[in-house]
Amino acid sequence: MSTNLSTSSLVTARRRRFTRPAMVLVVLCAVALGSIICFLTVGITGSWDFAVPFRARKVAAMVLVAIAVGVSTVPFQTITNNRILTPSIMGFDALYVLIQTVIVFGFGALTLSTFDDRLKWLLEVGAMVLFSTLLFSWLFFGARRSLHLMILVGIILGVLFRSISGFLQRMLDPAAFAVLQDSFFASFNAVNEDLIVISAIAVLVCVLVGARLMSVFDVLGLGEHHSVGLGVNYRRTVLGILVLIAVLVSVSTALVGPITFFGLIVANLAYGLTGTSRHLVVLPATVLLGIIALVGGQFVLEQVFGSNTALSIIIEFVGGILFVVLLIRKGPR
Repeated sequence: MSTNLSTSSLVTARRRRFTRPAMVLVVLCAVALGSIICFLTVGITGSWDFAVPFRARKVAAMVLVAIAVGVSTVPFQTITNNRILTPSIMGFDALYVLIQTVIVFGFGALTLSTFDDRLKWLLEVGAMVLFSTLLFSWLFFGARRSLHLMILVGIILGVLFRSISGFLQRMLDPAAFAVLQDSFFASFNAVNEDLIVISAIAVLVCVLVGARLMSVFDVLGLGEHHSVGLGVNYRRTVLGILVLIAVLVSVSTALVGPITFFGLIVANLAYGLTGTSRHLVVLPATVLLGIIALVGGQFVLEQVFGSNTALSIIIEFVGGILFVVLLIRKGPR
């Protein structure tokens, strides 16, 4: 009798463990879909033939950013074993700002405004991916190299890039600096349609590669020694994941601009809502939360506040507070 009761209790516990994440994903899907429909349809007073495609481009950009940030942040936190860190800590945002600053300083503000968007996208993505690949290869191979050393060097290089950018910006005239400053904040209002297409292709390829590594992500979460014991080629796998993360972050940043704390917010919300660390659940939850935050947030800003501020500013403000809170709590594991 007691054996039957214990078996029944175990089955019930397992059902609850798998039911909660499934319910959370269903609810998040519904809210994300509702946010997209509201953004596309509410408040249209003119021609629907113009308004809907125009808004659809903005939605596509926000969805791509949500996917890129979600699929890059969660694996990065897994391999670093720290839910406070995000890929932005490696200096991607600082490098993006430095590229914009060098263009304005060397060629003028008009060049930045009239530069071909596709060429500029390729330049930014290429520079960020090359920087990250060289950094990963140099610091992650060798007997005394380590992931923590790589992160530390990435932080130092980010500070260096910001210092160089700040020095160059101080020598710009006010008009050029005003033009440059607009590129420092993520914007979804004027995204080039061609960039959406090539960004979507890059993100899709990365997502397909990441989907094949889904089970490996869970193993890597156990740590290096356990991963090696379970047959994972740790260094080669982690290096491949880091390059994948670099591509996603570079594409997202080049498409709309830097959003430093966005990944931190949606990833930690996903962990909290799903109550699990399984990547099969956490990754889609993070992406869905990203879509809700971006599309829903932009909808509220446009329809309620009349777009008097940029969504990225609010995200950075909330993310900064969350970062401080997580630091005080010494970071959830």
